[in-house]
Amino acid sequence: MKRKIYSLIVACTLLFASSCDLDLLDSPNEVTAATADPSWVLNNVQLAYAGMFEGISNTGAQITRILSQPNVNYQNAYGPEALNGVWSTSYATILSDIQFIENELNTPERPIPRHVAIAKVIKAMVLMHLVDHIGDVPYSKALNASDFAPTVDSAEDVYKVALDELVAARAAFAISTAALPTDLFYNNNVVRWQRLVNTLELRYYLNTKLVNSGSAARIAALVAEDNLLKAGDDFVFRYGTSQTNPDSRAPKFGQYGGGGGAYQSTWFMYHLTEAKGLEDPRVRYYLYRQTTTNPTDPDELRCLGEIAPGHYLAGSFPFCLPNMTVNGKGYWGRDHLNNEGIPPDGFRRTMYGLYPAGGRFDENSASPVNSPLLGAGGAGLQPIMLSAYVDFMVAEAIQTLGVPGDAKQRVLDGVTKHMDFVRSFALASSQAGVVTAFHPTATWNAAVAAYLAKVGADWDAAATDRKMNIIAREYWLSLFGNGAESYNLHRRTGQPDNMQPGLAVDPGLFPRSFLYPTVFTVTNKNAPAQKANLGQRVFWDTNPEGNGWVN
Repeated sequence: MKRKIYSLIVACTLLFASSCDLDLLDSPNEVTAATADPSWVLNNVQLAYAGMFEGISNTGAQITRILSQPNVNYQNAYGPEALNGVWSTSYATILSDIQFIENELNTPERPIPRHVAIAKVIKAMVLMHLVDHIGDVPYSKALNASDFAPTVDSAEDVYKVALDELVAARAAFAISTAALPTDLFYNNNVVRWQRLVNTLELRYYLNTKLVNSGSAARIAALVAEDNLLKAGDDFVFRYGTSQTNPDSRAPKFGQYGGGGGAYQSTWFMYHLTEAKGLEDPRVRYYLYRQTTTNPTDPDELRCLGEIAPGHYLAGSFPFCLPNMTVNGKGYWGRDHLNNEGIPPDGFRRTMYGLYPAGGRFDENSASPVNSPLLGAGGAGLQPIMLSAYVDFMVAEAIQTLGVPGDAKQRVLDGVTKHMDFVRSFALASSQAGVVTAFHPTATWNAAVAAYLAKVGADWDAAATDRKMNIIAREYWLSLFGNGAESYNLHRRTGQPDNMQPGLAVDPGLFPRSFLYPTVFTVTNKNAPAQKANLGQRVFWDTNPEGNGWVN
């Protein structure tokens, strides 16, 4: 017994003696360069970027009619709080963690070039997103721990930093290393990362084509090098099916179980089902109908008892439903800028489908999405940059910049690649059996061939100054799940034009950029004066002001 007491006294003495050596100013909970795992920090960057992309993607999708915008006008829809989440995630999490990786974790004693390379690509994308949506933003002083009120840098300078980061990432990927991160995108496939870097450079030069005289030559060189994203190289973030601890499902799958959520766009569904006189083969993958017939009760869908606004009638725009006749197929969403109250239609309206939300394939079952176990269970993805997008971007460069190539073939290639990607995603999902039972390979192939023939015929019939509209239309229809690129496309080209207008005759200025977020302006004494309106253009958008160019 005495020995046990003595041992306890000795142990306590050593404990107290050791505690005297602790620096009481160091929090044991603080992550430092000595305690941080570079892969865990990079994991946080990758996950945060997926969340940030979801936010800006949904915003762009609503503006460009891929989704319905549930406000009466643009000013109400996009106040100074609209991008608070995007701003905070970009600076407080993504860019801050990347700086930690580059400056603290990457040392001569512990070089981690692959971590740095991936971080630089994400950094470049975040900086470009911020400029694309806001314009002048903080960068040079933004992550200085001693500067709590950073000033903004010019948008053009920040965009150039993004390009420099891509160049630096290319060099870092070339460094051989055994220190490999957990790569949630490409599983450390350097070839695919290099192709993504080249594709993002293409994106940079295409966005800046109106202000950069060197864009055409650099794009032509990138196309000639033929090292852009190819089929199978698609840059996507994939989700799982875990419901809790953590919830790993695609955000758009949140409609399943509770119903409701975002309304699909009447205008987008019209183009998928009615505009060409044949059904887009992707529509049953994109969307799931909870009814295969049009509603008839105005208490369920108020616009059934209303007359279309005069400007809708004058422009022959679809109103209320893509097809208001007895032949309507139950595609049920909302028109652009519709802020009406929400009736109990959560288990009646059209929902997200299998792609990219990880929901149900539409095989005409028309049953409610009343369980979170339906469909692919949320195993969806974020289509951030697909190989199909490359063809549409190159087609635009050929058509508008004179880059060598066949624009028509590029459009057809882009459509084909996207059809193949959507189909392959579906066949790799838990819904493969449902898909192939309804859409056997022969049926699918015939539908794709008919669609491509229609697009080709439209191209041949279009006047030269209308071919860009076809490029943009088909790109737009392939951007379901990626509103960031549709927003850039629409401002950059003004196409597709003649979009369904808002229900109000005057919806206010189309957002050519967003207001500075309140999380920046309220807390930063050096923040610039708030923008006068949403019509202020970012530096690369020198197209005509006002809603005559885009609406």
